[in-house]
Amino acid sequence: MMRRPRWIGALIFALALAAGFAALGQWQLERALESGKAVEAPSETVLPLAQIAKPGGPITDKAVGQLVEFTGTYVPGDYQLLDGRLNAGKSGWWVIGHVNLKQQDGTEVAMAVARGWAPDKATAESALARLAAEPEAPVQIVGRILPDEQPEVPQDKSDPTQMRTVGIGALYNLWTGVDGMDVYSAYVVQRGGVDGLDAIYSPPPIAQTELNWLNIFYAAEWVVFAGFAIFLWYRLVKDAKEREDELRSLAEEEAAASPEAGSSAVVGKVE
Repeated sequence: MMRRPRWIGALIFALALAAGFAALGQWQLERALESGKAVEAPSETVLPLAQIAKPGGPITDKAVGQLVEFTGTYVPGDYQLLDGRLNAGKSGWWVIGHVNLKQQDGTEVAMAVARGWAPDKATAESALARLAAEPEAPVQIVGRILPDEQPEVPQDKSDPTQMRTVGIGALYNLWTGVDGMDVYSAYVVQRGGVDGLDAIYSPPPIAQTELNWLNIFYAAEWVVFAGFAIFLWYRLVKDAKEREDELRSLAEEEAAASPEAGSSAVVGKVE
């Protein structure tokens, strides 16, 4: 049955149709994978801060984790300690400072800069004292810019200035000489350590990927269509064979019944 020319031709057509559907499915799958590729941002290329972020508002997702550079002046009396900060899995203390930097229009803006990490409070306080004693002069700063963190209620009620997160609003309230000054709603983790402090471990951001599920659904549809083309050919052949078998069976039944009818007629005439 399946060897008949018309069914062989139908099979070739079904296979060609299935191949076309499969190719379309592969194309949709490739599109899904291509759209799901992470766009690698040049986070490890040091760029000017002014090119990456502006004061007075949150930084963009693209800017998060970018290495930036700028020139600013640390305010000696505005250093703060943050406890409970992890550094390569170890809990300790951050020393975070207040930097003023000039904009192109001559105005000053404030920026928080995390300068280093210490394993205990005594070491952090000692480093803070040394940093606060440094002369107030412009310095070149390179580090990774990160978004503002939500402030937390101090756990130690006896110390209302205790901080565990880099909440820019909370820091701004503790800084001096910032009334009316714009501030970056972000902070910079300084690259490299300073005297008495370890460098803060700040790896590049992990690129997030998201597959295009609509394209994957279309790809699955084309695979189903390809399978249906082969199934349709099989079903047509099977139905044709069943009809032929049924007709053959009816013809054999009629042929078997015809001699009996003829014999009955002959016997009637003799009688």
